[in-house]
Amino acid sequence: MTAPSQAEGAVLETPFGAVRGVLFDIDDTLVDLEYSMTTALREVSEHLLPGLDQAGWERFGRIFTHETTHYYDRYLAGELTFNEQRLLRGRAALGHFGVELGEGEQSHQWLNAYMEKQPAYVKQFPDVMPLLDRLDRAGIPYGAVSNNVHDYQRAKLDGAGLERVRRLVGTDTLGVAKPDPAIYLEGVRLLGTDPAHTLYVGDNRLLDAEGSTAAGLLGVWLNRAGELVQGFEGNSVSSLQELIL
Repeated sequence: MTAPSQAEGAVLETPFGAVRGVLFDIDDTLVDLEYSMTTALREVSEHLLPGLDQAGWERFGRIFTHETTHYYDRYLAGELTFNEQRLLRGRAALGHFGVELGEGEQSHQWLNAYMEKQPAYVKQFPDVMPLLDRLDRAGIPYGAVSNNVHDYQRAKLDGAGLERVRRLVGTDTLGVAKPDPAIYLEGVRLLGTDPAHTLYVGDNRLLDAEGSTAAGLLGVWLNRAGELVQGFEGNSVSSLQELIL
């Protein structure tokens, strides 16, 4: 596949230097995956946790989205299927509240209900379109590099109204995942840029900011929550709007 040609002289000044291309992470960078997951989780689990208060649902969602990511790591390593890791995370969250999600039909019904409802809640962050509009006006190519498979992420982007993010690299594109340098560099190749003038921005400090920087790109941590991390000396922003000078 031939990389797309880049507009002659297209350069965008950012707080981190002049760039000729931009790559994004997808989940919780371009689309609010956490919202879609926690909203769908509550909808499909309320009958199992009647009377759970708002603080309880917030705890339930945090277990699923943040405290069980080791199951997702096992999926990336090929030890679990995508739906197996989903089910294990659900069991862990429900188990915290004393509910055992049984084997067989009960698990099947819970997982199918979640799979059906979660995509409908996927939405883009409000700071995405203004940045993409700015990149289009400047003639700067952009794309996404994700730690999930191409077709699943393609459907997610399209469902969130982000069809314009056409260049996409998934874990199945090269058979590697972030932070392997090859996956970021494949994104660079698709843009037709060079690593040193390609911005990579994502919400995961290790996989996105530090991983892309190690691959030679201009890595930026999208720290929407304002998390304080001692020893982090890399680039960071709290909103995609901060990438536009």
